[in-house]
Amino acid sequence: MDFWRVLTHEAPMFVWPVKFCVAMTVVTYVLSILTSNVSQVDRVWTFLPTIYTVYYALLPLWPSDPLAYLFPYTPDTISASLRETYSPRALLMASLVVTWMFRLSYNTWRRGLFSLKDEDYRWEILRQKIPPFLFQVFNLTFIAIAQNIILFLLGLPAARAAAQPHTPLSTSDYILGTLGFLTILTEFISDNQQYSFQTFKHTGKLNPNEWPGANIQWTKQDAERGFATRGLWAWSRHPNFLCEQSFWIIITLIPILSPDSPKLDFPPTSLASLTPFLPCVVLCSLFFSSTIFTESISKAKYPVAYSAYQERVAMFVPLLTPVWGALLGVQGRKGSVDSLVYGTGPDSKGKGKAE
Repeated sequence: MDFWRVLTHEAPMFVWPVKFCVAMTVVTYVLSILTSNVSQVDRVWTFLPTIYTVYYALLPLWPSDPLAYLFPYTPDTISASLRETYSPRALLMASLVVTWMFRLSYNTWRRGLFSLKDEDYRWEILRQKIPPFLFQVFNLTFIAIAQNIILFLLGLPAARAAAQPHTPLSTSDYILGTLGFLTILTEFISDNQQYSFQTFKHTGKLNPNEWPGANIQWTKQDAERGFATRGLWAWSRHPNFLCEQSFWIIITLIPILSPDSPKLDFPPTSLASLTPFLPCVVLCSLFFSSTIFTESISKAKYPVAYSAYQERVAMFVPLLTPVWGALLGVQGRKGSVDSLVYGTGPDSKGKGKAE
């Protein structure tokens, strides 16, 4: 009760998002129990950051009182500037996040993950590794609660932008905005390349109508290897994850680097001075730990080839891949590792291979 009283009086612009976050946490957890499927948060992951961001970008649009329990509203206790004028910076961020949502929703849809019966394969593997009671604790604390909090945090940069003076966009906004759209495009290409590979792997047929950037001539050797190592995947083991983290770092930086933002302490003098970076730091920590778990599964399925892939190609940063190649060359192992990772024969030479 005290929490809500403090929130209502001290931070009224967070009242509706917090209420919505709590509701989504309860709904996704209850559904996970009723359906015995813990991927309910995954199905709303594509929408929730957009809902929070758009809420802050469109504060003047919402009524002062809620029309329904979960309908967004703008409390009349917040400042008049937030209630009466739009922030160009927050609107830019909303356009980026809405574009991000369409990309992720499309990829989620074509993979069938919007189906209530589908579940992320990693959760079934985790079920087999830990006791049922412990898995349910994990479901409540991490899958339901922690992930909903993370999705709520991704809307905070837009709240920061909306709270700043509503001045015209600056040079940093245009640069970061452009980088944001390019990052979404790159992630779309990486998604398409992975989808193209998985389709070939399971059907043995090449699709002549692939999206631009994904029309790769996969070979039988690629399918037998079991995982993609061409295109962007020749330079980064997880180019999609790299882009996802980069996108939210960009979103976090837009209000921080704006001329209207208070100057940050550098080097930081306290943990409080790092608070503006919390959304991207938390998300990157999640992706790093998730990637470690995902790679442990891949390595168990393809012990020799995936170990070679880890030696040859950087986990995220493409610029490190040539460095790993050079180190393997010094050791006299580059040829044998490249053979495992990229394959041999005329079909594979020069096809997206990282030097």
